[in-house]
Formats: sequence, structure tokens, C-alpha cells
Amino acid sequence: MMLTSTEIQQIIPHRYPLLLVDRILEIEPLKRAVGIKNVTIDEPFFMGHFPGQPVMPGVLLLEAMAQVGGVAMLYPAENRGKIAYFAGMDKVKFRRPVVPGDQVKTVAEIIKVRGTMGKLRAEAFVDGELVAEAEFFFALK
Repeated sequence: MMLTSTEIQQIIPHRYPLLLVDRILEIEPLKRAVGIKNVTIDEPFFMGHFPGQPVMPGVLLLEAMAQVGGVAMLYPAENRGKIAYFAGMDKVKFRRPVVPGDQVKTVAEIIKVRGTMGKLRAEAFVDGELVAEAEFFFALK
């Protein structure tokens, strides 16, 4: 099942400029999701982040990855309207910079959910090359 940006906005609360998922390509609610972020030169953060040599800020790449996992977690009707807050991150690794023109494909898998707490693992790829990976801990409210 594929989701457009309009459908994504019905699931997670993020809006421009912090909605960092353009499309969901695959989703298995409460299990996994695969999402796309198209990185363009007109992103507001490029104006001040290494002008002349634009690089997507690592924290925003992590946010984009977490949002893909958030869609998988918040997709079921019983979770709609909830917010998944960061509770922590672990095993964060950046492999190479993400630059304008890149298309980031994130694969996020929910590892476990216990009550209102959970953990997911996400990997981000550009042209099939791993650019970042992390584990995210979250709390649903």
C-alpha cells in the first residue's frame, strides 16, 4: 500500500517545513514502513547549513527516518491522533552526507512495543547505498 503526503499528514502531526516524508511506498501497520524523502536545493535548511556546500543536517535525516517509523506505528485506527515522542536514540551512524538531488529511502522496522513505549530500527539509503542508521525509542501520548 502506498501513501501520499496528504495521507501521511492524516497519520502524523508534522507539517511543512518539518514534514520530512514525501511518500510511503510500503506499510505493514505496527511492523514496518518504507518511505521516501526527496532532497531539493530549495529546502529551508540549506540556506544556512554549509552554504556553498549544502549538506542535509544529520538531525533532520534522523527526524525523517523516525517519521517513517511513526507512520507505521500511528497508522492503526487506535493510534490515530496520538503523537510518538522521542525517548532516546542508540547506535546512530552516518555513512555519508545527503545532498540536494538525493532521494532518501528509509526502511523502518518496529522492534517492540510495550504499553506506550516502543523501539524501532531505521536505515536510510541513497541509490541503494546506506547513508544512515539508528535505533529510536519512543513514547506514545
